Amino acid sequence: MSADAPLKVMHVITGLHTGGAERMLERLILARRERPLDFRVVTLLPGGAVFDNLVAAGIVVTTLGMRRGFPDPRGVFRLAGLMRREKPDVVQSWLYHADLAATLALLISGRRGKTKLFWNLRCSSMEAWDKNWRQAIVIDICTWLAGIPDAVVANSEEGLKFHLRLGYRPRRSLVIDNGIDPEAFRPDLSARRAARAELGIPESQPLVAMLARLDRVKDHATFLKALESLPHVAALLIGGGTECLDARPNIYRLGERHDVPRLLAACDLVVSSSTSEGFPNSLLEGMAAGLPAVATDAGDSRRIVGDTGLIVPVGDAAALSQAIARLLGEPPAQRAARSEAARRRIVERFSLERAVAAFDSLYGEPFR
Repeated sequence: MSADAPLKVMHVITGLHTGGAERMLERLILARRERPLDFRVVTLLPGGAVFDNLVAAGIVVTTLGMRRGFPDPRGVFRLAGLMRREKPDVVQSWLYHADLAATLALLISGRRGKTKLFWNLRCSSMEAWDKNWRQAIVIDICTWLAGIPDAVVANSEEGLKFHLRLGYRPRRSLVIDNGIDPEAFRPDLSARRAARAELGIPESQPLVAMLARLDRVKDHATFLKALESLPHVAALLIGGGTECLDARPNIYRLGERHDVPRLLAACDLVVSSSTSEGFPNSLLEGMAAGLPAVATDAGDSRRIVGDTGLIVPVGDAAALSQAIARLLGEPPAQRAARSEAARRRIVERFSLERAVAAFDSLYGEPFR
């Protein structure tokens, strides 16, 4: 490869539907760089909103056509053939099934020693797969193979610690935090007024946001129970499947939305009630929009929020309710200061620019 040629990076991911890993991959690929990289994306499963976004942006995306469950050997051989033809300098896999498929494919391709392989860990507990035996088998195999990649990247400190306890023994490991563009999520008074008018929410009514797909680990039940003792507080539930929840007073079940920055601008707090997390993007987005956070003590939520919001125990609806009420009840000047501190924390510590620089630096390192 010429010294001036862009580094060829092949991202391999399980699927490209909307989720934290998928959105981070999209941001990483589409971010502005001083020195562009040559990206290709391979997805095990077909379709998804992020798939459409990447294709629309001119990124080459290949689907292996696998089904959910254990990786299809035919797809692994197709991936190996793609690696032989494309000759990537780096293969970056995302999520367990993709980690396994990318590792097997790279070994089959004959490019081990010519192409660097990095795994990407996005989870910090077993709760997300404890009732899925196929997933558990894949993770057991990944645990056994964890010494093969050139490095294992985690998006959270808790996630890395968890996988080391699980038995991962990587040659090298590091944490690269998720990042967002702070300019895409910011306080916006005109958007606040417009979004509230559209939804029929009075300007004076306290409004909190929960950004999470409908999944048991996101624990919407605890969040909704916490709101039962706060009848004056309204909530936006944003994320796939939330439109299917039972109707309740002051609860706006919006489902998957593509105007999240505008909706966040309408709110006063962002809440995460998850029982299991790695590094929740929802907190980054809400805090960048100037929303103080109330979050359960899952994954790296405590490290993200710092002293700008409140952390409560997992599954404790009473504590969650009290924390929401406490922040909403602060005097205006104190709330304004907390809002500024929340945004400043994201800008200074968790920007997309920092994440991009960390990944690009890793990809550009020589073989060790």
